[in-house]
Amino acid sequence: MTQEKFETIYHRAAERKGGVENLEQLFSKPLSKDELLQIKDDRWLATFTMKVFQCGISWQVVRNKWDNFEDVFFGFKPELLLMLSDEQWEEKARNPAIIRHLTKVMTIPTNAQMLVNASYEHGSFSKMVANWPKDNTTGLWEYLKKQGKRLGGNTGAYALRQAGVDTFILSSDVEAYLRNTGIIDSGRNTKKAMQAADAAFAKWHQESGRSLTEISQIIAFSNGENRV
Repeated sequence: MTQEKFETIYHRAAERKGGVENLEQLFSKPLSKDELLQIKDDRWLATFTMKVFQCGISWQVVRNKWDNFEDVFFGFKPELLLMLSDEQWEEKARNPAIIRHLTKVMTIPTNAQMLVNASYEHGSFSKMVANWPKDNTTGLWEYLKKQGKRLGGNTGAYALRQAGVDTFILSSDVEAYLRNTGIIDSGRNTKKAMQAADAAFAKWHQESGRSLTEISQIIAFSNGENRV
């Protein structure tokens, strides 16, 4: 099946949203490369941790307690957190000021170590992300899944987008579109599916000049229930 032209997808999304002007107001925009390079490791760790805790819990409940998380976990500074003992981590996980969940709390040191390791290898985690090739977006997801903890599935992708990284997301609507059009015809997390998604989005990016973030949102708005 021939890949649908981006222009066709865009016009369908605009029709569903009451016109081009209305559609354009719905997009979130990624940061520039220079802006990404300014993100410090503590903000990456905070973002990853927030997304981990939001899985299976009301996002707003987590946000309402977030100032407490910042206090309990030293502003998410990796170097300080990596000095804590297992006993200290267990004590923090029992703190009523945060959402008490030991398994999720224990993702923090693992993800902190991932950030430190990336800094040793690439100069900084931000530099690694900013220089990651757009035609291998799912490779960055895989990095987070393998090197971090509880950042697989869409958790890592949503965390990247929240931080301002230009990424598409395989939301239920986007995945359904890719399957209905024959772009993905295998298991969701297979290498074949990931490569097919990367190739399709790279082609739409080349056609339109739009960010992967916008393209992903436009596809979601063009069909289904608008899960972006």
